[in-house]
Amino acid sequence: MGKEETKLRSGFTTGSCSAAASKAALLMLINDIEIHNVTIETPKGIPFNAEIIDITRDAESVSCAVIKDGGDDPDITTGAMIYAQVRLTDDGKISIDGGKGVGRVTKPGLDQPIGNAAINSVPRKMIEENILEVLKNAGITNKGVSVTISVPTGEGLAEKTFNPRLGIVGGISILGTTGIVEPMSDKAIVDTIRTEIRVRKAEGNKILLAAPGNYGLTFLKEVYGTPEETAIMSSNFIYDTVRIALEEGFKKLLFVGHIGKLVKVAGGIRNTHSMYGDHRMEVLSQLIDGISPKALLPNKESLKEQVMNCVMTDEAVRIINEAGVGTEVFDEMVSRIRSNLEEWSDGKIEAQVIMFANENTELVATDKAHDWIRTFGKIEG
Repeated sequence: MGKEETKLRSGFTTGSCSAAASKAALLMLINDIEIHNVTIETPKGIPFNAEIIDITRDAESVSCAVIKDGGDDPDITTGAMIYAQVRLTDDGKISIDGGKGVGRVTKPGLDQPIGNAAINSVPRKMIEENILEVLKNAGITNKGVSVTISVPTGEGLAEKTFNPRLGIVGGISILGTTGIVEPMSDKAIVDTIRTEIRVRKAEGNKILLAAPGNYGLTFLKEVYGTPEETAIMSSNFIYDTVRIALEEGFKKLLFVGHIGKLVKVAGGIRNTHSMYGDHRMEVLSQLIDGISPKALLPNKESLKEQVMNCVMTDEAVRIINEAGVGTEVFDEMVSRIRSNLEEWSDGKIEAQVIMFANENTELVATDKAHDWIRTFGKIEG
């Protein structure tokens, strides 16, 4: 079924849930009532009618929750209960902090300064605007409000997010720029990549170390002793990663990946997701075709056919190596990868590449790659 035939359901961000819970809790505190639904307007202009649950109160505060619904987006926070506890204060200020299950920032380069709860600026603005609206409608001008956002399951959920790698400890982040969760959003992934790159820049790194995914991070750790948190994950967004690195001021990029991903980059493919095409064996076949005369094989066409019939790149690697042309093919491949990465940066970033196959077998590295990796961790062996 084509994309145009499938209507995925949107959801609401943790920021929207926090704002709705905050508004409901303050309404109940001021009016001494119990409400079970509240409506807020998201920054995108779409109303969010939230169901309010688990209401508790004491002499000074009210707490309530909204269940996060991410729609059809595979968001690990879907189903989590987002709580807001509010109390009136005498300082006339709106203060917003995180409680249990909301992470706290420990590294520079993020939306919030070090020490703050990981409640991003747009959710903070949403919470504040809704609190001020309630105060205004109630005619209260001499009071402030203290808001505490908590997510009881947040600490466990955070282990499945980028937060530990970003230096956000103790829970999830309260996020959202539009208030709406767009299902399967590529933008959300690219935004995460940008955040990771900004953190690395803020940490003072001169070289951006990148890998497509966990496979590359494991290779770096097991082969080079490089801590996983030093590398950013580009996912399939190789071109976007290069452009963001350029925008954030990096001049050096060290890219480490499995041949199954990087062979596509050698072919000039900017996004390595299979939905944009495979072409792995076609690129390998083209590289074999370009073998220099000194390594020319009489059975070149047969070798190309064998490679084209492969399903997995590691099987193709075995065939190429057994034919005695691995050095030629992989040297040319990594040269093209580097050339494409540098071209995508308008020639303003110097790129180095390390490429490996299954079982952490390094196939090839560009000339400065090992020198650069030493700045992140000790090469073992």
